[in-house]
Amino acid sequence: MPNEIKLNKSAMVKRAVAGVLLAAALAALYLAATHRGWFATNNAKKQDAQQATPAGPKILYWYDPMHPIYKSDKPGIAPDCGMALVPKYAEEPGGTAMPEGTITLSNGKQVMAGVRTVEVKRGPLVREIKTTAEIVADETRISHVHMKTSGYIDRVFVDSVGRLVRKGEPLFTVYSPDLVAAEEEYLIARRGSTTLGVSPIAEVRQGSASLLASSRQKLRLLDVSAEQIAQLEKSGEVTRDLTFYSPVSGFVTDRKAFPQTSITPDTELYTVSDLSAVWANADIYEYEVPYVHVGQRATFTLSYYPGKTYTGVISYIYPAVDPQTRTVKVRVEIPNPGFVLKPQMFADAALRVDYGRPLLVPQEAVLNSGSTQQVFVVHEGGVFEPRVVTIGPVVDGQAVVLTGLKEGETVVSSGNFLLDSESRMKSGGQ
Repeated sequence: MPNEIKLNKSAMVKRAVAGVLLAAALAALYLAATHRGWFATNNAKKQDAQQATPAGPKILYWYDPMHPIYKSDKPGIAPDCGMALVPKYAEEPGGTAMPEGTITLSNGKQVMAGVRTVEVKRGPLVREIKTTAEIVADETRISHVHMKTSGYIDRVFVDSVGRLVRKGEPLFTVYSPDLVAAEEEYLIARRGSTTLGVSPIAEVRQGSASLLASSRQKLRLLDVSAEQIAQLEKSGEVTRDLTFYSPVSGFVTDRKAFPQTSITPDTELYTVSDLSAVWANADIYEYEVPYVHVGQRATFTLSYYPGKTYTGVISYIYPAVDPQTRTVKVRVEIPNPGFVLKPQMFADAALRVDYGRPLLVPQEAVLNSGSTQQVFVVHEGGVFEPRVVTIGPVVDGQAVVLTGLKEGETVVSSGNFLLDSESRMKSGGQ
C-alpha cells in the first residue's frame, strides 16, 4: 500500500512539471507572435502615417525588401516572409529627383563590392592607325614622249630603261619630211618679210609679217625649239635631222625609240617618270575609314632604312572597298629627295587621328547592353544613379563621352556590374 501511494505521487509530479513546461512554451509562442505582429503593425502604422503626411516625399509604391518583385499600392505585410513593405519614393529625401534604379550603399558594402570611382575629365586623345603601304609612281608626274609628225629615227642618245634624264637633255634625232617642209616654209616667209617688209603698201607689209609669224608658230607647234629656229635663221639652210629633247626630268620607265625605225604620232617613244615625289597607297580597314580624311598626315618607315621616317599627306581616298581584304586604299603624297623611295617598295604606315580634348571615362565604366550605354554616377551619401550616356570612339581603354555626363562628375569604374544587378532588383527587374 505505501508503495502504490509513492508511485501515484511520482506520476502526479511528472504530470505537473510537463504541464508547466507546456504552458511556458505556449506563452513564449504567444508572446513572439504578438511581438512580431505588433512590430509589423507598428511599422505599417508608421508607413500609413508617412503616406498620410502631406509634407513627405511622394510614394510610388510599396515593395518587399527581400523580394523586390512583389509590389503593392498600399503598406502592409509581405505574404511570403511576413516582413513589412517599404516605400519607393519618387524622389530622395534630400529633394533631388532620382531616376528609377538609383541605389544607396554603405561604405562597407562598397568595399565588399569592389567599387572604385573616377572623375569625368577632359584630356588629349590620339588614335594611331597602323597599316602597310606600297610605294608607287606619282601618276601626275609621268610623261609620255611622242612625235607630232611621221618620220625616221636616226640616232638615239637615251638608249636604256631606268636612265635618269634631265629636262632639255637630247633624246634622239629624226628625219621628218613634214619638218623639212615646215623649215622651208619658214625660210621662204623670212625672205619674203625682208623684201616685202619695206613695201609702201601697208597690206603687203602686214601680210608678209603675218606669214612669217604663222610659219614660225608652226615650227613651235611641231616641238622645234627656239634655239633650233634661231640656228635656222642664222644658217638660212634646212636641217635634215632635227634633235628632240626631253620635256621633263625623270627616270625612263619604257622605251620604244630605236635607230633606223619609222615612227608615227601614235608611237610612244619614251615614258619618263619624275620620282622626286611618290605616292604611297595604304590599305585602311573599312571600319577605320571614318577616322581618315584628306589633308591628314601620315608617317612611313621601311625595314631596310632603320631609323628613318618619311612623312606625307593624304591626297585622295579611293571610293571602293576591296571585296577580298575589306580595305580601302588611301593615297599619300610623299616628297622623295634623293630618290630613296622606289616604286613597288613596301612600307609600314601610321596615321595619327587627333580628337582634341574630349570628355573621357574609362571603357570599363560603361555598361553596354547593345541598345543602350549606361554608367553609374556617384552622389553624396553613397547614392549611385544609373544614367544613360552616348559613347563615341574608344582609344586605349578611354571612351569619349558625347552626351549624358558633365566634366567634374564622378562615375563608377569598377564593380558596376554588381551595382547594375542591385539596381535592377530595386527597380523590380526592369
